[in-house]
Amino acid sequence: MSKFLQDASFTKDSNTGSVGRKQWGLWVTGVVGGTLIALYAVATPFVIPALRKICLPFVPATPAQIENVLKMLQSRTGSLVDIGSGDGRIVIAAAKQGYRAVGYELNPWLVWYSRYRAWREGVHHNTRFHIADLWKVNFSQYTNVVIFGVPQMMPQLEDKLLSELQITAKVIACRFPFPTWAPDHMTGEGIDTVWAYDAKSFQNGHCG
Repeated sequence: MSKFLQDASFTKDSNTGSVGRKQWGLWVTGVVGGTLIALYAVATPFVIPALRKICLPFVPATPAQIENVLKMLQSRTGSLVDIGSGDGRIVIAAAKQGYRAVGYELNPWLVWYSRYRAWREGVHHNTRFHIADLWKVNFSQYTNVVIFGVPQMMPQLEDKLLSELQITAKVIACRFPFPTWAPDHMTGEGIDTVWAYDAKSFQNGHCG
């Protein structure tokens, strides 16, 4: 009888241990699966732009770059657009100077963060951030254009802006200049260099 009770107790403990291990396994699987889904959701907006033919990676503007951009905008008025606005630094800085500033960014996480920063810094009424592919946006309504580009995209962007911008517009390129346009002004050194192009100059040069 005693042996039977011992065997029954052992069987019960074994079953309990088995159920416990099964539940633990399900919990671990759920946690790992949830983590992978979360990582996928966070990483996808960063990875998809990199898979495009021309990638515009997010590299935050330095304080010196922002200062140089604002220097080039002195005495300018009207609207401003930052093409590939990242975390909104240029747009927010321009809004603080009185511009109606707009940013276009393909990464939704950066757009949402930019909106939060603009609200936190009290300039959300003068800023707008849009989730958009720059090649599908018409920039003709903007009088000041800022771009942190990469060399591979600059020739195509030249053609796009040449066909869309008004003659009174100004284009400011950061980190990399446009390949065929002659800058009207430039300031800064190294990665903080900024080139300014008046639409009147590059449009007349194109016609010539």
